[in-house]
Amino acid sequence: MQESAEHQAPTSAVAPTSWPSLQYGQADWDRPDPAASRRQRAANRGTFHYAVVPHVATLAPAVGPEALSDADDAVARLQAFDKDSLGWGVPFSSVLLRSESAASSQIEHLTANARRIALAALGDSSRPNATMIARNTAALRAALDLADRISATTILAMHERLDGGDDPDNAGRFRREWVWIGGQSPVTAAHVGVHPAAVESDIADLVGFIRRDDIQPLVQAAVAHAQFETIHPFTDGNGRTGRALVSAILRRKAVTKHMSVPISSGLLVDTEEYFAALTAYRQGDLAPIIERFAYAARRAVDNAVVLREDVQAVRNAVILTAKRRTANLLTVAELCASEPAFTAQMVTDRGISASSAYRILDRLVEAGIIRPEKPIRGSTVWTVPGLTEALDRFAARAGRRTLHGR
Repeated sequence: MQESAEHQAPTSAVAPTSWPSLQYGQADWDRPDPAASRRQRAANRGTFHYAVVPHVATLAPAVGPEALSDADDAVARLQAFDKDSLGWGVPFSSVLLRSESAASSQIEHLTANARRIALAALGDSSRPNATMIARNTAALRAALDLADRISATTILAMHERLDGGDDPDNAGRFRREWVWIGGQSPVTAAHVGVHPAAVESDIADLVGFIRRDDIQPLVQAAVAHAQFETIHPFTDGNGRTGRALVSAILRRKAVTKHMSVPISSGLLVDTEEYFAALTAYRQGDLAPIIERFAYAARRAVDNAVVLREDVQAVRNAVILTAKRRTANLLTVAELCASEPAFTAQMVTDRGISASSAYRILDRLVEAGIIRPEKPIRGSTVWTVPGLTEALDRFAARAGRRTLHGR
């Protein structure tokens, strides 16, 4: 069958090789935290080992048949989901983007409910976590917009969207200092990123790997993500930027042409396994990270199908508030099914007069479908409880090992 042929791994122009494990450099650290105890200062002073990543631009991942079959199946599921989405009749892409942003942030222990995140996207700054998650959504949009021209410059643009509000001095810039994971210093850390002087060349090499067209798409995305996380090119936001990069790669490879499937929601099911897979990658074992992403992709599709039903219910509820399906009503229904919070201008920007807009919105408030909120930057704001609750249920399902229950 033609369909099954589309999902076979491309023939690589480069002979498969066993993947090289991480090497290490050595440096000294003598900048302990002055607020730490004498014992802590002593423990965090001395020699540490930092990552020296192998360059991978010309390497062909040697993937076992089981992991490759797993990746092929996941790609087939993603492509089928993406193709089916064209006939759903609901503006689902932006909802999935928000779901991916929230799940990716939750892996980093940044959480907020969907209502707060939606209000933050409109300018409410009262909840720092919600603001950071809203910026992650902007970074994801940038990643998808730039998917066909991934480069060091576009990776910096993704990061600038993500971190610009919190750390303007470092947002959109490769780091010029040591970074590490775990511990109070590089000496006690679980992992130290590459030498600051190596970041640009290591990212340039990674971009070369990403731009190749002879690697199975999910294998390429998983390996690129693991390599990115090992490099750790930024002072902060590496995990969220690296997962946004996965979405960009899958878009570039035409796996997800129309939708950004929230793969982070599948990783969220077992973050310990995800982090263990990253460690295995650094030891030269590709199978765990590939299998983890394949599982995450399938899990994300299953969860997104449930979310789609909830989104459709929101749209239908709006339509049922009137006897006639007018063009204005259908426009507002699509808005309520895609934007968990919106302003009056967002309605009128869709070609509806102010008087018609308020007439429909007043009816939706009376029906309990939308809820007025405090003004943000002088604008009247409404939230859509049905949609915010659907997004919160999606997030709750992402943290469970089974999708039973809504």
